[in-house]
Amino acid sequence: MNKQILLAKRPEGLPDPSTWKLVSTGIPEPLEGEFLIQQHYISLDPAMRGWLKDRKSYIEPVGIGAVMRAGTVGEVIKSKNQNFKIGDFVSGWGGVQQYSTSNGENYFKVDPSLAPLPKYIGLMGMPGMTAYFGLLQVGKLKESETVLISGAAGAVGSIVGQIAKIKNCTVIGIAGGKAKCDYLINELNFDGAIDYKTENIYEAISKNCPKGIDVYFDNVGGEILDAALANLAMHARIVICGAISQYNATGKIQGPSNYMSLLVNRATMEGFMIFDYRKQYSEAIKQYTLWLQEGKLKSREDIYEGIENFHNTFLRLFSGEKLGKLILKVIE
Repeated sequence: MNKQILLAKRPEGLPDPSTWKLVSTGIPEPLEGEFLIQQHYISLDPAMRGWLKDRKSYIEPVGIGAVMRAGTVGEVIKSKNQNFKIGDFVSGWGGVQQYSTSNGENYFKVDPSLAPLPKYIGLMGMPGMTAYFGLLQVGKLKESETVLISGAAGAVGSIVGQIAKIKNCTVIGIAGGKAKCDYLINELNFDGAIDYKTENIYEAISKNCPKGIDVYFDNVGGEILDAALANLAMHARIVICGAISQYNATGKIQGPSNYMSLLVNRATMEGFMIFDYRKQYSEAIKQYTLWLQEGKLKSREDIYEGIENFHNTFLRLFSGEKLGKLILKVIE
């Protein structure tokens, strides 16, 4: 049987267990031109919360009764597609289920001999691509700049900081709790860490970035974005990647009030969607592979097991009870 997580209703605020339902169906048979994937790992990302909202966005919302959208990695076990053979490992958008079929669109082969499978939905997947192109192309990073990152201990932020260190920048991370801040300093070699749970965020940013922020990579939004805007260097670039502090808001979204700092400092603030860079993914994967081999880059995966545990595991994205890339293992 194929266990699946279907969207049952659109949540208000933080999704509760009734948002989804677990069902079991027959394992699908691939049609001509398709292949069947036994999924091993499912990526859990903050963007999934946005996909539950029935409103105009960069991608269609998940439909009521549809399999919950998610990035996946798994093995081809049946094939009627000449480009994908049995035994190939692939990553794509299989959704929160144990088996899926595809005609190959938006799927690519991965090599578990080069990196463990979970890394292909972390460092080598959407989070890694987001970090690479968000920092280097949107943020236009230059050597020796000061880089501030919110959500710095997460899947994207932790990679952003390491790339900036490779580029000889001063890197300050914002995270919640001593353990995460210690991780940034002791394991990822950040130059500073700010605990937003215990420190005054305005004072801490000013202290850690005395010459101002050249690049602010924002995964959080809200008050932390406002505090960063108050501490910009001349010609700073603010990269809007996400706003996890606002995703479960039921009232008015908290936006920046310090936006006039953009004018005063001749700064720019730009959002981006990683899908726009899909033709360049191979460039990032090649570079990441080299940095891993050279020992310049680390990636951490926080893996939980069982498709039945999807809801509780998903909530770790918003409770902060994770470190690195959050992944659900679904192969039994």
